[in-house]
Amino acid sequence: MKRLIGRVWLPALVTVAVATGSIAVAQLRTVFGSHPVVITDISSDNAEDFNPKFVTYEVFGSGSTAVINYMDLEGKPQRVASAALPWTLTLQTTLPSVMPNILAQSDGDTISCRVTVDDEVKQERAASGVNAETFCFVKAA
Repeated sequence: MKRLIGRVWLPALVTVAVATGSIAVAQLRTVFGSHPVVITDISSDNAEDFNPKFVTYEVFGSGSTAVINYMDLEGKPQRVASAALPWTLTLQTTLPSVMPNILAQSDGDTISCRVTVDDEVKQERAASGVNAETFCFVKAA
């Protein structure tokens, strides 16, 4: 009899442990997995549902042309080599925050730049001198 118990006790213990673990997992699944899954409409996360933000760059001055460097709303640098003055560019985004940045150098004596976000002037600067240069930078719009 001792020999039979010596052979059977380990497989019996493993069987009891597996059965107990299976019952525990089944009980936990009924507690934590019993709530239905909430499914939202796919169109609810479209960017068109939000109010777009309009950023306007303006450059004006006494010269006839200017070299303009600006950051688009994704943060990529853009360049306009010989822009006729006055120059304006309006960009639209649904990003929560952007950092408009513009740098302009004129062939005239005065130059000004202006950054407007949703019809509110965020920054305006002017410079004078030979081949005047100015910049406008808004940290958060």
